[in-house]
Amino acid sequence: MTEQYTDERTRIRAAMDRLLAGRPTASDGALTVVALAAEAGVHRMALQKRHADLKNEFYERVRMETKQLPESERRLRKTVSDLKETVAAQKAEITALRHRVTQLALANAVLTHQGKKAEKCPNEVPDNVVPLHPTGE
Repeated sequence: MTEQYTDERTRIRAAMDRLLAGRPTASDGALTVVALAAEAGVHRMALQKRHADLKNEFYERVRMETKQLPESERRLRKTVSDLKETVAAQKAEITALRHRVTQLALANAVLTHQGKKAEKCPNEVPDNVVPLHPTGE
């Protein structure tokens, strides 16, 4: 391991301790990877790529020491909850639309049947019905 790599890991661990103690010096103090990177003075991608184990350790410490969920997990849980509500609403809408399609299909069948019946017996058409195609009278 290079000296720079070791130095970054030392700074990240010290930044973890400061953030979890509530004494940030170079960040807003949020318990996020962005704040951890700012606090440690490293690029955020360094935490994502080279020091992913420390990022995971940070989130685990946030869970254990503060008894709260990391902000990213909170956002994901909210997104999942919102999506579940959307899916439930869409399922209800689909059910209602299927019911409506069934009703319309039945109405269509009744009207078609009545139309065919009227074509076979034009004399039995009620007085208030005007045929679209005259029967040739």
